[in-house]
Amino acid sequence: MVDIIRVLIVDDSAYVRKVVREMLSHNPFIEVIGAARNGLEALELTETLRPDVITSDLVMPELDGVGFIRQQMLRRPVPIVVMSSLGDDGPEVLAALDAGAVDFLQKPTALATEKMFDVRGELIEAIKTAARARPENLIRAEKVEHFAKAPIEYPRIAETRFDAVLIGVSTGGPQALRYMIPQLPSDFPVPILMVMHMPVGYTAMYAEKLNEISQLTVAQAAGGEEIASGTALLAPAGKHLAFKRMANGSVLTRLTLRPHDTPHRPSVDVMFESASAVFGQRVLGLVMTGMGTDGRAGATHIKANGGVIFAEAEESCIVFGMPGAVVEAGLADRVIKLEDMAQALTEAV
Repeated sequence: MVDIIRVLIVDDSAYVRKVVREMLSHNPFIEVIGAARNGLEALELTETLRPDVITSDLVMPELDGVGFIRQQMLRRPVPIVVMSSLGDDGPEVLAALDAGAVDFLQKPTALATEKMFDVRGELIEAIKTAARARPENLIRAEKVEHFAKAPIEYPRIAETRFDAVLIGVSTGGPQALRYMIPQLPSDFPVPILMVMHMPVGYTAMYAEKLNEISQLTVAQAAGGEEIASGTALLAPAGKHLAFKRMANGSVLTRLTLRPHDTPHRPSVDVMFESASAVFGQRVLGLVMTGMGTDGRAGATHIKANGGVIFAEAEESCIVFGMPGAVVEAGLADRVIKLEDMAQALTEAV
């Protein structure tokens, strides 16, 4: 028997509350159990109604979305999906993710009726994913600050068997990368290339924020730049990240819209397959928390060419979908908890 997902809607707009309730009412496995007009009401209703998942706006009176998420996570972690209009609220979206929100969606301005169907599908999938999240793994921000101020020291290594570390991540990715990347030393001997499933408009800002707390140089990939040790490049939302080896032996990034038929763009599979073709066996791929199976097919290419695959352990994942698919397929050389990930990567390279 399938469990019903009990949802609380938080938004200061009565119209949005009505529309979101209507969108969710069409799914037999989702039940809207209440609605709140601001963060203060949401805290009270969450305590009394005990929802499985919460959808939350960011800009609200009395207590805004970020403040609500922070307070709620201190009281009792609950999977929260942020619904935000793309605009000047990018910093607030990232702050909400840092505070423990499991996912976020862009909503059309005023939720225009003609776009309701598209938003409904995305929202239902986001709620289903959030319902599978591990609430105890949603809060890690306070640990990140410790690593940013007191990075772990590792012994220097003369040479490495890898030319690149590739990271694929989705749901829970913003928190996971923000926890792990600041622990890596500035002289990390190989470049890090990352794909994270995120809506268009946020990856550049996320990379900038991650760069501020990291010893590595973190940036959004622009396409055409040479990859180098001590750097971590994040694929831009909406474009696949691939690679091209030049005649002089250097490797450049390449951004592409093809293939068009992948569930996600950027795709972990596309990045893994391209890197495997360029670097051969000198590739270390890492699949971290996320819903779905993106990364499994690409991991098959890496393994076939003699490369190595790490997967995040279930106990530290927010959603054990992507790494679980890799583990179940027998492709993971090591399964590692998030708190041990930076040390494992550094020792491996």
